[in-house]
Amino acid sequence: MKNMIKIFKLIFIIGLVGSCTGDFDEINTDPSKITAESLDASFVGPAFANVIYRGLNQGWGNGISDDQGTYGLGTTLHSTTYVQYLSTTSTSFQTERYAFNDSWRARLWTRFYTLAVPALNTAYEAAEDAEDNELTNAVLDVWKVEIYHRMTDHFGPIPYFDAGNGGETVAYDSQEDIYADFFTLLDNAIEVFDANAGGSVGPLVGYDRIYDGNVDSWKLFANSLKLRLALRISDIDPSNAQVYAEEAVASGVMLSSSESAFYEVSDDTPHNLNIIATWGFRMSASMESILRGYNDPRIGLFYSGASSDGEYRGQPNGGGTLRDWDDDDTSEIGPSYAYDLSNSTDILVMTAAETYFNRAEGALNGWNMSGSAQELYETGIATSMDEWAVDSGETSTYIAGTTTPVEPYLVEQYEVDDRTPPVQVPVAFDNGDDTNARTQIAVQKYLALFPESWEAWADLRRTDIQILYPLLQSDNSNISRYELVSRLPFVPNEYNTNAVEVTNAVQLLNGVDNGATKVWWDVN
Repeated sequence: MKNMIKIFKLIFIIGLVGSCTGDFDEINTDPSKITAESLDASFVGPAFANVIYRGLNQGWGNGISDDQGTYGLGTTLHSTTYVQYLSTTSTSFQTERYAFNDSWRARLWTRFYTLAVPALNTAYEAAEDAEDNELTNAVLDVWKVEIYHRMTDHFGPIPYFDAGNGGETVAYDSQEDIYADFFTLLDNAIEVFDANAGGSVGPLVGYDRIYDGNVDSWKLFANSLKLRLALRISDIDPSNAQVYAEEAVASGVMLSSSESAFYEVSDDTPHNLNIIATWGFRMSASMESILRGYNDPRIGLFYSGASSDGEYRGQPNGGGTLRDWDDDDTSEIGPSYAYDLSNSTDILVMTAAETYFNRAEGALNGWNMSGSAQELYETGIATSMDEWAVDSGETSTYIAGTTTPVEPYLVEQYEVDDRTPPVQVPVAFDNGDDTNARTQIAVQKYLALFPESWEAWADLRRTDIQILYPLLQSDNSNISRYELVSRLPFVPNEYNTNAVEVTNAVQLLNGVDNGATKVWWDVN
């Protein structure tokens, strides 16, 4: 894209305009860098281009200020293995066994608060001089909700309202207060989008790699995000959750795969999963169990056949020192995620399929979702299949399927009592059993979210529906191998540089700062 040259010229400026906490004072005080006062409307597009990519935990590998390893450490070795989309081949990847690596977790935190947040704040500051300031800010507000909800769902309380203020310390905010602001921002943005229907956000055209500044598309995204977050709070605040969800659907959510949100990659902004996919990762036993049991036509798209014989086989998560199988007998991630396709496989942000499954669950809750649970569930499956270009005939057969998940190839690695597949429901919708129906929706959404593990992890924690095989071993004394990690602990450097505020944040947790303490909305 022609504007990428300008973006790269400004990366060092955008990444250095502000920061979150005191250990980056040298960035804030470097006199050779441009100041916020000198920003104008021409910076909006480049700043937004930067925060979209950074906010998705993606990084460039050209030495400017990041590398794709951040994705490997921040996403793949945390949420991707937690939800068992992938399993690791290395005994040194201890996060798969629920042990925490402080430097890996800190890299996720640091990249967000010193790259994504300053870029977002720069875009806001520059937008003050933009001709269509209100409309530009509406998109920025929606993207702010998108990237911050991922972080707060990972950690719980985080710096939010004062993030990037350039001070030596910054306060953490409760997740409850953060979520309240999310809904305010989304509601205000949707109102602005309605008033500008059919238009474009001028400063973002040519820089927005998701919707190219299309107002109607951003409205659909905002409502779909509002629906997602409404379900997120449905256990802790069911009344408001229903109101928000019904408002979102009535206002208009994604309805087709063509409306799904994907980030368009390029040579300069590659898909980081492609870059690191072969760095010691395999299909999980849980995914093998489900996909093979359902005869799921996406299995060869999600994963490649084992190098030994081409069969689709997964491996248990949490193997560690218990590993005694041949890696060549298990499947790597699928052909779309080959290294040489990193500049052509677009990055999943949010899909219409997820939105249908969210509506299906809402319908089971008794909410007005403009359709029955079964209708929405089946359309969700069909939409996911369409996103993966599966033939419609195969889709119809799949939706009517009555088979159930099977024991994986390496099932004997598990203790005898753990060998039964956790998922016992077929694909064909069970209209007579609410519990089974909820499980079916959760399983199909889990598959449709692949490989977007940030959202999958949050959803599995919220629903507490058992989809995954237990780990072979947990190295965390607070979390058993039968459980999920509930949150990521605060990073150690915050205790060194922002000690008072992070200590206050622990009080907001209402629990110990470890991986077993649940976040605010996780009350099941």
